[in-house]
Amino acid sequence: MSFDIERARAQTPGCTERIHFNACGAALMPTPVVDALKQHIDLEARMGGYEAADAAAQQTESTYSAIARMLGCHSNEIAVVENATRGWDMVFYAMPFKRGDRILTCTAEYGSNYIAYLQMARRTGAIIEAIPDDDRGQVDVDALRELIDEHVKLISITHVPTNGGLVNPAAEIGALARQHGIPFLLDACQSAGQMPLDVSELQVDMLSATSRKFLRGPRGMGFVYVREAMIERLEPPFLDNHAATWISRSAFHVREDARRFENWECNVAAKIALGVAVDYALDWGLEAIEARVTALADALRARLDALGGVRVRDRGRRRCGIVSFTVADEAPERVVRALCERGIHASVSRVTSTRLDMQGRGLDALVRAGVHYYNTEEEVERFVAALDDIMRGN
Repeated sequence: MSFDIERARAQTPGCTERIHFNACGAALMPTPVVDALKQHIDLEARMGGYEAADAAAQQTESTYSAIARMLGCHSNEIAVVENATRGWDMVFYAMPFKRGDRILTCTAEYGSNYIAYLQMARRTGAIIEAIPDDDRGQVDVDALRELIDEHVKLISITHVPTNGGLVNPAAEIGALARQHGIPFLLDACQSAGQMPLDVSELQVDMLSATSRKFLRGPRGMGFVYVREAMIERLEPPFLDNHAATWISRSAFHVREDARRFENWECNVAAKIALGVAVDYALDWGLEAIEARVTALADALRARLDALGGVRVRDRGRRRCGIVSFTVADEAPERVVRALCERGIHASVSRVTSTRLDMQGRGLDALVRAGVHYYNTEEEVERFVAALDDIMRGN
């Protein structure tokens, strides 16, 4: 599949200054997203924040419709929030757990989510259980089927773990959850923007994602999808004048759409820019993006595999744009610093991010490289050459 890499890089100013292999942390924003941010901030400077928000109301609403197009849902099922963690928390903490209720998750679950499970278990007596991995390291759907009983009240997994390169079989998990009437919460932070996400095909009830990663939007912004049939079942853990209406001295009414999971104050510029980022990704085509990103990641894995002293740590039958590896006798933190000194960005994934997975594999930390479609094959070669140079002590 052809991909207009020249246009992608021309619209990504950061490409001229460095090799950015950290889309899994925060990708480089394209020019239309940066322009949208600046234009609204300039409007606020001229008009004031309230007045600028009123003037840009149509642009803000467009963000909801853009996300709905990307997910194949209705805009009333979308809430735009400060970040993906806040969106995930708002739906998770709205669930009514009690002693003995079971929460099933994955071994590569993200640390912030798992901390929330632990807190909920401490508060309510709910039980957390990790679904075993299959022989390729992803969620074992057959094992999940055996774990399901009447006490399972939530299946909650990370679609693309922060490390390990794999894509969990979310659609198969969703089908099983729907069959048994169990709510299914999907953390799509690392998958949104690098692959298609259709909530009907995935059969998710709730999905959270961030703006800053593969969607290439601004930091401090995210969104959550809640299936319409679930919205009324979930009262958010806290409310304000946006999420609810104070109708009498002793009563309030929670709004009926997914915006009950929002609060009134927000970064309007980032909210608008998120919509621009979603439209920008849809313009490229998420199937084309996934093909490009996967090809680059596979090329990087192949080159790393051929480099003595490097061990690629990725797992899964289906892999994505996140490439994780270790270097013999080199701490991941040192490798990432040395790469940065050479104008190359990567990041470190630590045991605190995916404790069950990392401890199970005897790992404390990994080097993590997240490629995106604006990266090139030549940058892959330069990345590997720089790594070889570091290993040689140069």
